[in-house]
Amino acid sequence: MTVPGLDLDRLAARLSEAGVTDGPLAAELIEGGKSNLTYIVRDGVRTVVVRRPPLGHVLATAHDMGREFRVMGALQDTDVPVPRMYHFCDDAEVVGAPFYVMEYVEGTPTRLTPEVGEHLADVLARLHVIDPAEVGLGDFGRPEGFLDRQVRRWKRQLDASRSREVAGIDELYARLAEDLPVSGAPAIVHGDFKLGNTLIRDGRVAAVLDWEMSTLGDPLTDLALFLLYTDFADLDVGAPGGEVDVTALAAHYAERSGRDTSRLGWYVGLACFKLAVITEGIHFRFTQGLTVGDGFAGIGDIVAPLVERGLREV
Repeated sequence: MTVPGLDLDRLAARLSEAGVTDGPLAAELIEGGKSNLTYIVRDGVRTVVVRRPPLGHVLATAHDMGREFRVMGALQDTDVPVPRMYHFCDDAEVVGAPFYVMEYVEGTPTRLTPEVGEHLADVLARLHVIDPAEVGLGDFGRPEGFLDRQVRRWKRQLDASRSREVAGIDELYARLAEDLPVSGAPAIVHGDFKLGNTLIRDGRVAAVLDWEMSTLGDPLTDLALFLLYTDFADLDVGAPGGEVDVTALAAHYAERSGRDTSRLGWYVGLACFKLAVITEGIHFRFTQGLTVGDGFAGIGDIVAPLVERGLREV
């Protein structure tokens, strides 16, 4: 059996040695992801999930398997639902890149209803009230200067993936850079919090996934991304495209977290810039024939509306 991005014989040997699985493996790629590759892997008795970086063009500092493994391991006994972590491998000889193995959590696709949205906002607030030092993540990032580094980082990522002109994107960067808010108390930041990066069971969040961008920093960057995804259905599985009141979700989060959201417009502008850059990177990989799975052909069309929205917010 051939699976893009996995050498099942080598993987079976490594996971057997680690006591995770036993014997030959079968695997299938979970379709829909546009960043790291995720596989359901079975040995005939046990089912686990394997995550590895995308094939081909990979931006510097992105797709850090070790960070995902560490942060989910640190959170597994908190009020934030995450899968159990089983094994991390930084030997690129096994499958061609570092990877990790985690628990398979049951969850079903759903739409972002007001009720589900409120529970997501609750989970996000729970994440942001955790003291990073208490879960062993006190050194997980550098909160000082976080917003300035975010703006500059995504500009560097944009420059690394430029393959065409994108109207307004440099103006959006300039506006963000010249009017940084003053951050509140730092928190564990997921970095890409949305419905599509969770598993939902019985209307509740069973697990929060995809922690590749996690760090310590300003938690309102998470809130802004979450709210933005509700308005751009093409960017998130099950996003409602305007059916959920994002103002109510922001107020609910503020009440549960105690955070000041008075500068939320700037954060939404940053979210637009970040998603535009990420989407442009995916578009670049698609044009080079380096993506795996369906759903990439029109991804580049989302960049311009994101930039336009960002310019309205900042």
